[in-house]
Amino acid sequence: MRKASLLVAVLLLAALGAKAQYIPPVEEDVKARLAEWQDMKFGMFIHWGAYSQWGIIESWSLAPDDVSWQYKARKDMDYFDYVRAYEHLKDTFNPVNFDPGKWADAAKYAGMKYVVFTTKHHDGFCMFDTHQTDYKVTDEGCAFHSDPRSNIAKEVFDAYRDRGIKAGAYFSIPDWHSNDYWWKRFPPKSNRANYKASEHPEKWAAYQDFVAAQLDELTSGEYGDLYLMWYDMPVTDDSEEAEYDWDRFAKVVRGNQPGMIMVARGQHTIYENYQTPEQTIPEKALDYPWESCVTMTYSWSYRPDLEYKSTRELLTMLVQIVSRGGNFLLNVGPGPDGTLEETAYDRLREIGDWMQVNSEGIYSTKAVAPYQDGKVYYTAKGDYVYAFYIAEEGESLPSEITVPAFVPVSSKGVTLLGSKKTLKWQNRADGGVVVTIPESLRKNAPCSHIWCLKMKVK
Repeated sequence: MRKASLLVAVLLLAALGAKAQYIPPVEEDVKARLAEWQDMKFGMFIHWGAYSQWGIIESWSLAPDDVSWQYKARKDMDYFDYVRAYEHLKDTFNPVNFDPGKWADAAKYAGMKYVVFTTKHHDGFCMFDTHQTDYKVTDEGCAFHSDPRSNIAKEVFDAYRDRGIKAGAYFSIPDWHSNDYWWKRFPPKSNRANYKASEHPEKWAAYQDFVAAQLDELTSGEYGDLYLMWYDMPVTDDSEEAEYDWDRFAKVVRGNQPGMIMVARGQHTIYENYQTPEQTIPEKALDYPWESCVTMTYSWSYRPDLEYKSTRELLTMLVQIVSRGGNFLLNVGPGPDGTLEETAYDRLREIGDWMQVNSEGIYSTKAVAPYQDGKVYYTAKGDYVYAFYIAEEGESLPSEITVPAFVPVSSKGVTLLGSKKTLKWQNRADGGVVVTIPESLRKNAPCSHIWCLKMKVK
């Protein structure tokens, strides 16, 4: 993911709702797809690469910056010795238990409508059969290359599409393995290109060609219909790089696949079709498309013995994000053998159990003011408002739920999702209603953690 300093700045802008920082697309097919994507609400992010063998942070231990969270994996090794050892992870990468169908089944049950898979992270190791470099999973030097599933990105995209889930590609614009980005003439100085593009324009042009060629490979047909391209890129204020040729990149991917959503993170151009607050949720509703990307553990990539967020915490995030008009992209990190940990499957199954009851109040809904009243969060669709009551840890479905902001149009205008029983309600003196939950329903609550009142208000 991106450098922390940029992350803070982007999140502050998002929290402030800085409309000047978002430029909507002009193409009708892109606008239509973006609207469709906003209705999906929930997707799966997958960070995976050869680095999973060491159980370390993805790519960032290669960055030469003096920042402990980046270099601590190197311990006391000489930097260049570490880079050589890291690059040899390609040789031993052999995920023999790779089963994207199992991942996709779990994602589908959880209610996820799209997936974003890391085709290439900043380290440059390609999880697809590129012809632009031999630093890839299909190269004969990689232990997995002879496996019929070795073109991993294609296997992932096919498996998810087969289950009705839209396929999206994460692609790092910087490539620290490329000699046209980190030129071997100079040592790397930061996570940026290590030369001045203005002084070596032919080098920078060669790198633009490299990026465009890989994007063409991903979108020209071999990898099927891709719904979006999610471009990750660390950015710093002291960049010496020239501008990336986003117009060219757009012509490549949309020339091959018209209408594709482009997510040029942090660029604030017509190619940042939605914004991506990372590991956080904006404090208020935003009036432009956005997606919170959040990890299921506390790391993007696989690291052994990490604590997982609870199902209640993840569902709370989902409701908060959707109530503020966003999408939730929840990350998992497969291990070196190609499997997800059982706890990840447990979380996805438990989320799915909840979604079987409550998804009506999630999909295709809109944010509606006042968005939240205490423990109650609102979404809206058609003539209905959905009021989600987020319980405290260990709290059961209460006997009464106060909804301060809305009043049903009739005495039979309130139900609890998962039950057909009409609920009684009373007007409050200061507005809204108090809804009564009968004991029979409380003893046999349709779900756990969060309950949703469906209220006909028109």
